[in-house]
Order: sequence, then structure tokens, then C-alpha cells
Amino acid sequence: MSDSGRSFPMHVSLDEARSSFAALLASRLAAHELAPLAACYGRILAQDLSALVSHPSATDSALDGVACREADTLQASPDTPARLRLIGESRAGAAFPGAVSTGEAVRIYTGAPLPDGADAICPVEQLRDAGEGHTELLRPASPRDVRHAGSDFRAGEVVLRAGQLLTPQRVALAAALGHARLPVRPRLRVGLLSTGDEVVEPGERLQEGQVYNSNLYGLLGLVQQSGHETLMLGSAPDSPRALSQALERAGGADLLLTSGGVSMGRYDLVRDLLIEDGEVAFWKVRMRPGGPALCGSWRGTPLFGLPGNPVSALVVFEVLVRPALTGLPTRTVRLRAGENFRALPDKTAFWRGVLREGAVVEYPKQASSVLRSLSESDVLVIVPEGQPVRAGEEVEVMLS
Repeated sequence: MSDSGRSFPMHVSLDEARSSFAALLASRLAAHELAPLAACYGRILAQDLSALVSHPSATDSALDGVACREADTLQASPDTPARLRLIGESRAGAAFPGAVSTGEAVRIYTGAPLPDGADAICPVEQLRDAGEGHTELLRPASPRDVRHAGSDFRAGEVVLRAGQLLTPQRVALAAALGHARLPVRPRLRVGLLSTGDEVVEPGERLQEGQVYNSNLYGLLGLVQQSGHETLMLGSAPDSPRALSQALERAGGADLLLTSGGVSMGRYDLVRDLLIEDGEVAFWKVRMRPGGPALCGSWRGTPLFGLPGNPVSALVVFEVLVRPALTGLPTRTVRLRAGENFRALPDKTAFWRGVLREGAVVEYPKQASSVLRSLSESDVLVIVPEGQPVRAGEEVEVMLS
């Protein structure tokens, strides 16, 4: 309950926070568009993508050499080579039209279709010219060097999933699947604003008690990694008028991400602005770091207020904001705990952790102001409310 008498959910669970924020963005992310492959890098796939063709489209060779029958070569060695008659060649785009019989071989090149009758390949490095249209194999031909049709993927198989970021590797895969255009989620325009009298831009002279605006640049990268565009709003001092003016510069933004000004202090003005002039979906989440997170809308635009401490801001983004922007849950795995991890009685803890000899241990400094801890840790260790983890037990971690 705020001083203005308005009520809104407080101290919500992680699931409640994720659902509430996703609902605010739902209408902006509901539609999708078809984009040509060349315009898909860094976008979010909107629908599952199935293969239109199989790959390889035919059983082919993984290397240059000869195609033959394995049974003809089982005893081949440098001292007793297998002598085979060459009856032609197969290359990519021009398959050998006949069939291989006992005692025969076909020269074959990487990606070329395997001739009928052949079931193995001997690499060119293990061949010796035997003259008069023959070759000698210095080792047995191997079926392992045959790539069977559809061994990578088959027509109709779902290969890429909705919500995945379209990296260059995934765009290349989409092209191999046969797609010239891809369904992608809308690219939101996300306004980024840091708040606080103490915040100055990197490169400026730093006075005692001031900090550089690291949150802005960390969030810039995280938003872009999530497939969306950014609008840099800089920083706003602790003044209601200055804060309102800074947000006004975000005209046309689909989402506002602020950092700072959401806790319990007198100068936490983002909190006051949303309570007095906006709508609050929730305030405070049962998590550490990042508990003071605030979510709602300001003049019809969704706004997520991140804490000002750098670690808190970036962790809350990963836990609550990124899933809504991508449509995918956080990526976690289970690892062995190399030491005890304490639990909090009423909050899910996200402790920074490092990997040591196949186990995860706690990063030594867990304060939310220690920004280097995020760059030096490997994972975030998830410890549910009231459920401590003992050394040797499995623990769920978020990959950094």
C-alpha cells in the first residue's frame, strides 16, 4: 500500500513477477513478421521452424577418396594393400550413374553422392596409384565416413525453437532448412534510463561519492542480446521534474527500463512517479539480489524499474526481464555443490558462483555493489526460499 492510498501487490514470488511483466508486454510481442534471412541476425524466432528438406539430401561422402565395398578391403594394410578397379567418379552435383560391384571402386569427393553398391570410403591419403585404372587401399575402407541421407535433419523435423536468438549459426541452419524468410518477434524499442544525482558518464571527472553509469551499458548489451533495440536516455538526477523530462525523451518506446530510484528512500523517485502518476503492477520481489524491483506502466508504456546497485540490476534483468523479451525461460543446469549454500527464509537467493574441479562454490564477495563479481563468476546459484544446499548435493544454476 502506498502513501497515496493505492494498493498493489508487494513482495511477489518470481513466478508472479514473470507472469505480471509478460502480461504487460503481451500485446506488443503478440504479432510476428516475416523477415528475409539477411535481416534476421539478432532477432528472436517467433515460431518453431521445421526442415523443408532433409540434410544431407542424399547419402554422401564425408571426405575425398574412393567409394567401395567394405568387405573387399577388410585385410588392407601397407604391406598387403587391397587392389580395386576404378570405374568412374562421383562429385557434388554429378553423381556416378552406375553401381559398384565386387572388386570395384569409384573416386569420390566430399559431399558427392555414394554410388549404389558402395558402403564405405577410404580417404585419399590412404590410396596408392596402382596404374592401369586401378588403386590400392593401404587400410580398410570405413562406413563411418559415409554421411547418410537425413542424418543431420529430416524434412518435417522441428529444428529451431520459438524464442531462440537468431545467431549467425542459427541463421545459417535456417537457410539449410530451406527457409528464405523467417518468422521473427517484433523488435521492441527499449528506453534505458539511469537515475541518481551520483551517476555520471564514463570519461567525466568523478567526484567523491559519485559512480560511473555502468548500468546503462550493461543493460544496453543485455537488451541487444535479447533481440531488441535500445534508446539511450542517459541519466536523470534526483528530481521529479528531471525524471519526468527524461522519460518524455523516450517517445515511441515500447518499454522503459530504469535503474535506481525503486527502494524505500526519500529520493527513490521512480517509485513515487509510478505510484502517483502511473500504474503499479507489483513492487518488490522475493529474491536477492534485486528485491526492490518495480513493475508497471507510465503514460501507457510498460516500465520496469531495476534496482540501482549494478549486480542487482543485471541479475534482475536475467531473471525477470530477459524471459519476457525472448519468450524463453531462464537457462539452467544442475551441478554439484562444492560447499554449503545458505538459504534465505523468505527469498530465493541468486548467489554468484565459480566452477572448481567439476563443482560450484560461492564467489567470495556477494555484495550487490561488487560489479566485478559478475564478470568473474561462472554461474548464478539458485537457492530456493528456506532450502539450503549442502556440499555434495546437486544445485540448480543459471549459466552466465
